[in-house]
Amino acid sequence: MNKLASTGDEQWRLAPHAHVIVYEADDGGELLTIYDCGATQAPPRAQIVGHLVRIDADYEREPQPTGYVASLREPAELVRQRGAEPDHYVIRAR
Repeated sequence: MNKLASTGDEQWRLAPHAHVIVYEADDGGELLTIYDCGATQAPPRAQIVGHLVRIDADYEREPQPTGYVASLREPAELVRQRGAEPDHYVIRAR
């Protein structure tokens, strides 16, 4: 499920106050669940199996028992890393 707006090849726009929930599996894998805002009761905009390598945008990190929540504080994009593993992602400020 990916309802994020594309901004180019392997890039997607995130809402300015997006919440990215990163679930860390025992086998080292991750599930990224992306919401437009933590305050709304809307369903997630995307669920992606992959690794969030880093966040190059202003955000707050809140540890959770199964991973963490990254609450963005500025407009950003989710970018699939080129030349790396196909399931590696970076969040960059726009």
